[in-house]
Amino acid sequence: MPAFEYRALNARGKEEKGILEGDSAKGIRQQLREKQLTPLEVSEIKEGAARGGAMLTSRTRLKSIDLALVTRQLATLLQAGTPLEEALAAIANQSGKKVVERTMLGVRGKVVEGYSFADSLGQFPAAFPELYRATVAAGENSGHLDKVLDRLAEYTENYQAIQQKMTTALIYPVLLTGIAILVVAGLLGYVVPQIVGVFENLGQELPALTKMLIAVSDFVKATGIYVVILLAVLALVFSRLYKRKGFRRRVDRALLRLPVFGKLIRGKNTAAFTRTLSILFSSGVSILEALQNAAQVVSNLPMREAIEETIVRVREGASLSGSLQRSGLFPPMVMHLIASGESTGRLGEMLERAAEQQESETSSTITAAISLFEPALILTMGITVLIIVLAILLPIFELNQMVG
Repeated sequence: MPAFEYRALNARGKEEKGILEGDSAKGIRQQLREKQLTPLEVSEIKEGAARGGAMLTSRTRLKSIDLALVTRQLATLLQAGTPLEEALAAIANQSGKKVVERTMLGVRGKVVEGYSFADSLGQFPAAFPELYRATVAAGENSGHLDKVLDRLAEYTENYQAIQQKMTTALIYPVLLTGIAILVVAGLLGYVVPQIVGVFENLGQELPALTKMLIAVSDFVKATGIYVVILLAVLALVFSRLYKRKGFRRRVDRALLRLPVFGKLIRGKNTAAFTRTLSILFSSGVSILEALQNAAQVVSNLPMREAIEETIVRVREGASLSGSLQRSGLFPPMVMHLIASGESTGRLGEMLERAAEQQESETSSTITAAISLFEPALILTMGITVLIIVLAILLPIFELNQMVG
């Protein structure tokens, strides 16, 4: 049964908004009149339907935390024996967010019309990624949708936890870096010229360190705004060039060669790939289809292209581990676990173990990098401020000696 969003006036002339389910817009208006409401606007919740200034389209997204919560609720309700239509309606009704409510009712409307659950989710591809829909389709085909959703809920919750951990860990370093830049820019652009100008007016010969600081300060004042504009232009040009496949390939390959960040990028992409492949393969998706979907979660272009080449070789009869190993882009431990899974017939289990190992290693690398970055930044900031202070104090010391 389709869902409709309405705007109506109550008996006191105040506008009310809400969502109701019905066979048609005419039926919704009748429901509103029975509730002593005067309908102003009734529109069906579906792709491209504008409502109250918002539009539910194929680009409508759900936040990762909302997707994780919805998946867990849906898995729990289905395991309890609740029919799919009722489960979707219950999740929509108890959601406190309009975008979640509208999306779930939109999905439910398609399910009631006779579409499969996976096809219904496909109406909102930005809200439910390809991995999500492929896993749901596998669960429907196997008749174990509740179990598959349970695994999917665990995956989305783990992904949300990792994202939240990374965001939380980066807040302090980013904030500290921003403050450091502002403090140094303020000292060079305003404080230093005010203080050093006093000594220049006295005609005193300034120390070399002070002269160097004045030159830097003059440069910051004269070109600071232009440097900011230049950096903004360079960032814009880079973002445009990065959309080109050849340029992006060169940049991504160069990033993989970086000492710490290269390991982090490799680990993050490998973890996402193996975790996705594990879920899909264990849910009954064929290895070729699972590889095609898993390749989409890999953001590094050379690694994604290596997986695409692997798909071709596996289709021709080659082993998964051997095909991936030819690229030299994936960690040896992961290749060993995949090879072990292929030889023992426990590929799904080994892929999950590889994902856990890479997620743990990536998390440790992030923690170690941030723990090293913070004291290094504080030390750099301290040295910079010390140089500025010394450059200001040296003329004062020399002036005192002349007076003495």
